[in-house]
Amino acid sequence: MIWLRRSRTIAQTPKYKYGLLLGVIGFQSCNSSSQHLHASSSSSSTNYDRHLLSSPCKYSTAINVSDKLLKSTVALKHLDSTAFGNHSDNEQALDFPGGKVSYTSEMRFISESLEKRIPCYRVLDDNGEVINGSDFEEVSKEVALKMYNAMVTLQMMDSIFYEAQRQGRISFYLTSMGEEAISIASAAALSSDDCILPQYREPGVLLWRGFTIQEFANQLFGNKADYGKGRQMPIHYGSNKHNYITISSPIATQLPQAVGVAYSLKMDKKDACAVTYTGDGGTSEGDFHAALNFAAVTDSPVIFICRNNGWAISTNVSEQFRSDGVVLKGQAYGIQSIRVDGNDALAVYSAIHSARKVAITEKRPVLVEALTYRVGHHSTSDDSTKYRPVDEIEYWKSARNPVNRFRNWIESNGWWSDTEEAELRSSLKKQLLQAIQAAEKTEKSAVADLFTDVYDVPPKNLREQEKQLRETIKKYPQDYPSDVPV
Repeated sequence: MIWLRRSRTIAQTPKYKYGLLLGVIGFQSCNSSSQHLHASSSSSSTNYDRHLLSSPCKYSTAINVSDKLLKSTVALKHLDSTAFGNHSDNEQALDFPGGKVSYTSEMRFISESLEKRIPCYRVLDDNGEVINGSDFEEVSKEVALKMYNAMVTLQMMDSIFYEAQRQGRISFYLTSMGEEAISIASAAALSSDDCILPQYREPGVLLWRGFTIQEFANQLFGNKADYGKGRQMPIHYGSNKHNYITISSPIATQLPQAVGVAYSLKMDKKDACAVTYTGDGGTSEGDFHAALNFAAVTDSPVIFICRNNGWAISTNVSEQFRSDGVVLKGQAYGIQSIRVDGNDALAVYSAIHSARKVAITEKRPVLVEALTYRVGHHSTSDDSTKYRPVDEIEYWKSARNPVNRFRNWIESNGWWSDTEEAELRSSLKKQLLQAIQAAEKTEKSAVADLFTDVYDVPPKNLREQEKQLRETIKKYPQDYPSDVPV
């Protein structure tokens, strides 16, 4: 009670009352449509950039007291503007670290969920036609065709490399089928200076940045031309040249790392941001929550892109979390967030384009939830028909195919034809088969490469391990691959 009386006394001093009053005067009420994260009333890209990722609540004057807190908290909508006129118990404010909190005599719990789900931003309908009144970033013919070529390339890579694994030519593979628009369109909206920290369904980003089909094949076959020297699992790509951090298998570890990268870019005053990807399953990891909070409190320029494809291997999203998907989790940590149709390349491109502006100009994080569907199995070690109906897979594969939808749009613009489609796919098939043959013929990395690239001078324990391995190979030569140099 002594502490409470003191806090009331502080709240009533002219200095504190004046500061709080400025905050209330500056606050403009939010209407019920503020959940929409993009402005549907204007088709200009200028309005789109200004409103798409804006906070639901706006202020008309500078707020002296905890400006940042007031802007980010939804609870402020319930602030009683009469709380500063009288001196009764329920009209005082708690002077608490982080900003004043108003009192209320009504016991009311915050709702566990919204009555309506957060809407999903899209530009193209299921037939690839632009929806009237859509706000989106204009895409030139050159960029659009490059995006489509990359999406088809990724689609064919998945098909042929998957078959190569089934033939026993590579040990493991994982496809991006049904999710081509997310990696390709997001990559197109970014700068080559932006640092990518991927999960394992983002080879499209690397493809967009210039990684060749041969380089992909070299990594999958783990030959000496592979930049990882065969020390990583297949599909764990990485390229220092393309600002693409090597993929690691553990889920979500890249998320807090991305915040650290972003903060360093901010400290160096670089005109770049960090971009990191994860699936819906990754949001159930502790690293996801640590990363969002870390990014929010440090105002780090990082874009979190979540591919919510409905399944974390065999776990449906309904079994992962009770909340409305992933987008609300950003709001909980004070991060601007948007939900986008992940099968709409134009919508993804526009959302990431605006998210990057926020990250670069405001030096703040952004969360993007892309709703999509994993058409393929989780990996070559999975059979998804054991836990989901085949007709559901076929529906998303045909009716909601992101590649087909984007093709319809470029065709409607007169930029593409059936002849060009046939030529592209024929050329890509030849390139892929040639790349596989070349990768198979290329010599593997030597045993010594297992122990290099970490220490300038290998420590004693590594030298002992190498000696033991060579002795084992010498003792059991029949168990050692004949195509790997000793």
